[in-house]
Amino acid sequence: MLEFNFNPFPVIETERLILDRLSETDIVEVFEMRSDPEIMKYIPRPLAKNHDDALKHIQTINENIDKNIGINWAIRLKGNPKLLGIIGFYRTQHENYRSEIGYILHSDFHGRGIVPEAVKRLVEYGFKDLKLHSIEAVIAPENTASEKVLQKCGFVKEAHFKESDFYDGKFLNKVIYSLLES
Repeated sequence: MLEFNFNPFPVIETERLILDRLSETDIVEVFEMRSDPEIMKYIPRPLAKNHDDALKHIQTINENIDKNIGINWAIRLKGNPKLLGIIGFYRTQHENYRSEIGYILHSDFHGRGIVPEAVKRLVEYGFKDLKLHSIEAVIAPENTASEKVLQKCGFVKEAHFKESDFYDGKFLNKVIYSLLES
């Protein structure tokens, strides 16, 4: 069965990006993203109401890393400590060697190729270092920007579930994209 060990924390680089560990110093940017209804439009989670909510989110991410059950990285441009977004693996099915990739990016940085660059590098990390067999991404069918990112990174549509999840008083559709190691 698949097992993770994120100690020491794996810092990852791409051509333009550093993917490193979130810290409490990222609280302002996490709050900006998680409290913005437009950024959170396709993420069925409550909006952050204050900096305490953002801090709790950072702490949950880091607790999951410490327990080796999930990992998220801060997305930063090389040479600039400002947090642009978050990307990581969670909802891992250890017995199936499969994990879900997810990401969020501050709207100031949309359309710059940052997410595809980070996704491609994490896919490589997921297959080579984590020994995953498949990686999935769950998106809202209306989220065409995320769909384009996933297709650009080689993911294929695996399923479309109608009204499969109930959140905030309504049923939501979801689409699952996946990528196999081979």
